[in-house]
Amino acid sequence: MGLDIRIPVGALFSLLGALLAGYGLIGAEALARRSLGINIDLWWGLVLAVFGASMLLLAWRARRRR
Repeated sequence: MGLDIRIPVGALFSLLGALLAGYGLIGAEALARRSLGINIDLWWGLVLAVFGASMLLLAWRARRRR
């Protein structure tokens, strides 16, 4: 069977992570001040993007082995 769930999951998390990180970069500074000076949108966007990229990498490696 050729269905690998890691591809759509990785694409979804990568896209959402990139959007959230982009919003964190251009978002309002007042949000960061309310959260102890930490830009939560940027950091969680990066975490989601890294997770999505790792899922895509694992799917690519599994496809190469076949």
